[in-house]
Amino acid sequence: MKLFQRPACSLLVCGMLALIHSPRGLAGENSDPSSHPEQVQARDGQHDFDFEIGTWNTHVRHRLRPLTGSETWVEMNGTTVVRRVWDGRANLVELVANGSEGRFEGLSLRLYNPESHQWSLHFASSSAGALDEPTVGEFKDGRGEFYSQEKFRGRAILVRFVISDISPNSCQFEQAFSEDGGKTWEVNWIAHDTRMVEAAGPTKGD
Repeated sequence: MKLFQRPACSLLVCGMLALIHSPRGLAGENSDPSSHPEQVQARDGQHDFDFEIGTWNTHVRHRLRPLTGSETWVEMNGTTVVRRVWDGRANLVELVANGSEGRFEGLSLRLYNPESHQWSLHFASSSAGALDEPTVGEFKDGRGEFYSQEKFRGRAILVRFVISDISPNSCQFEQAFSEDGGKTWEVNWIAHDTRMVEAAGPTKGD
């Protein structure tokens, strides 16, 4: 979940990122499938986000001034609601959180591409009122990684969004920026979600 407005993503770089994270990659683009019998069909990930459908308590920490050397973080608490769309091939996320910096309202539309077997994550904040360019990626071994190239304070940077520590009742989201082409990353957003347990109804005889 981003607190920072996303400028337009470079189509060339986004395309390269998608290619790099595709199952075949650059080297396999023109290879003869018959010469690689070990290759298997690309993984179907259209239900990767099924684990998250429902309502969650969210604790957020975010860095106030990314890429400035600042170590000042603020915290927020709120609620995240995730709704399934298109039988799991898309979902809609709504986050509302409050903290010392005020109220934050975010929305994420996630779409699955059955051809590339990748997800695109489109984020918007209520303060901007528009969907940003997406981060693109996929899940491997229970961990989701999504990338884009953007401009931050006039500089071209890479953005990485990671979903990890996934269990039936908890998960973690982390965003990081890199201004040296991915050699080093500075984390600026960490959200930990725990599933909200609905109160039990009255038992028979109450």
